[in-house]
Amino acid sequence: MAGATSPAASANLAGKSGVRVVVIGDPGTGKSSLVVALATEQFPENVPRVMPPTRLPADYFPDRVPITIIDTSSSPEQKPKLIAECQAADAVVLTYACDRPATLERLSSFWLPELRRLQLKTPVIVVGCKLDLRDEQQVSLEQVMAPIMQSFREIETCIECSALRQIQVPEVFYYAQKAVLHPTAPLFDQEAQSLKPRCVRALKRIFILCDNDKDGALSDVELNDFQVRCFSAPLQHTEISGVKRVVQEKLPEGVNDNGLTLTGFLFLHALFIEKGRLETTWTVLRKFGYDNDIKLRDDLIAMPIKRAPDQTLELTSEVVDFLRGIFNMFDIDNDGALLPSELEELFSTAPENPWSSDPYKDSAEKNVLGGLSLEGFLSKWALMTLRDPANSYANLVYVGYPGEFSSAFTVTRKRRVDRKKQQTLRNVFQCYVFGARGSGKTSLLQSFIGRQPSDALPSNSERFATNSVELPDGTRKTLILREIPEGDVRSLLSDRESLAPCDVAVFFYDSCDEYSWQRARDLLVQVATHGENTGYEVPCLIVAAKDDLDQCAQALQESTRVSQDMGIETPIPISVKLRDLNNIFCRIVHVAQQPHLSIPETEAGKTRRQYRQLLNRSLMVVSVVGIAAYRVYAARKNSSS
Repeated sequence: MAGATSPAASANLAGKSGVRVVVIGDPGTGKSSLVVALATEQFPENVPRVMPPTRLPADYFPDRVPITIIDTSSSPEQKPKLIAECQAADAVVLTYACDRPATLERLSSFWLPELRRLQLKTPVIVVGCKLDLRDEQQVSLEQVMAPIMQSFREIETCIECSALRQIQVPEVFYYAQKAVLHPTAPLFDQEAQSLKPRCVRALKRIFILCDNDKDGALSDVELNDFQVRCFSAPLQHTEISGVKRVVQEKLPEGVNDNGLTLTGFLFLHALFIEKGRLETTWTVLRKFGYDNDIKLRDDLIAMPIKRAPDQTLELTSEVVDFLRGIFNMFDIDNDGALLPSELEELFSTAPENPWSSDPYKDSAEKNVLGGLSLEGFLSKWALMTLRDPANSYANLVYVGYPGEFSSAFTVTRKRRVDRKKQQTLRNVFQCYVFGARGSGKTSLLQSFIGRQPSDALPSNSERFATNSVELPDGTRKTLILREIPEGDVRSLLSDRESLAPCDVAVFFYDSCDEYSWQRARDLLVQVATHGENTGYEVPCLIVAAKDDLDQCAQALQESTRVSQDMGIETPIPISVKLRDLNNIFCRIVHVAQQPHLSIPETEAGKTRRQYRQLLNRSLMVVSVVGIAAYRVYAARKNSSS
């Protein structure tokens, strides 16, 4: 890889139309003189206290991105303005005077801690001005700055300059621009002296995409294609041989008979970065669609599909087939499950494993070794697609899916339409699980993914459990259970559209606890009322949990009466402890498949319905009378004529 960056393309892909550099430092350190010397290429006789904003044209530096330089005053009364400028900056040039050691000490004692206090994420270029006045007996820049850079990793680079002698003045702002367009921090760990994990994962994906014959190495032809794609210039045979020779001398396993291996490819990029040629690696990353966070750019994974609140996205059969294929590819031991190490390898070309944290981490069934079955694997993808389609698509792309967004997902029909048509074509159903704390909600979720209730840690946050459910006719549907903590219900229902993504709601109560039933009843009424008020009515079920314990007769009678009054199925008794679940998951899916039934009706809802029926009958009567009157009128008119 020659690394001859195409500057215009590289800068454009950085997403920057301009770079804003703010110059700060103690009074008298040469800030304004530095700016004037850059703009005029000569040392100013009379320097204003603060220079007005100075703009360098796009062609000043090879990256062809204009730079705006903001001079500042460090006087106390100007501090608010200085802070505002720093917060708006893309890069900060922090100056000290080479002939005044006190200003160097102030970097560590004041300026750098102050920038940290402001929580700035911008790179810092430390500049020693007045190099022409530096005492020859002083220690070198490297010795002076090494301990400071060790403590303040936000320092991108250090440089000394002289505005009077025109020494390294343009270089100051070249490095500032370079720190913005080609930052070190996302790519390289200075302390460990190695590529950062996210950079490695992105480069691995790029390597795999360029390895057309999938032999684990880039041949001379593949290397040349890569070079042309990234840098718009082919490599000569001697250049390719030279690249491989450099790698082989330092890292024998970096080259094999087929060409440059992944290890060698990563080594080359580490070498470029160590030599200060970050633009080479950044050009490669940006040509393959990565942004400064080393994730695919938003415009590449944006969701182009518009949908109503009660519409969701599901994976197409094309994507399901693709996922089956990569599942089998990474199931190295062919045991029908992905071990944690195999799953990590599958996602090793994504910025991180998207399922390493909640809500995905423990949402699907695993075997005793922690392996994820194919059904569990597909269920997790269904959950991610339901919750965050853009993230789901991004990770499909990261693991090698070549299709467009529109071919990856299908949009479901609106639930309101499903209710009118009295059927649904959905394959994924989301069930909200409500109930008082201790009613057995979590135990249901745990049993759904093959775990003991004791495996669940106490939590006040929502949980998800997802699995495939086989129905009596042999078809399979994906069911996603979402546990709603009792304390979150008010917040949930404050959102008008909160029930729009819900296919069915289940209300749990401890069948031996009357208070637990009362809370379940109250929650049922709240949800039913919310559905009636918003138009997002939801089919509901009541579940009487802990059926193995002594029943509370009053709760049993009351729950039966309420279910009948509200027009839904009588409570379903289950015992997770005895593993007597009364076919609950099939019953949940069955209710979701009949969206026009099992919708609870409150007293207020009944009154409104009866009023509408009365109104409709009245309008019908008025209409009939009106038609009859018109016919009489028409008949009389015809007879008189």
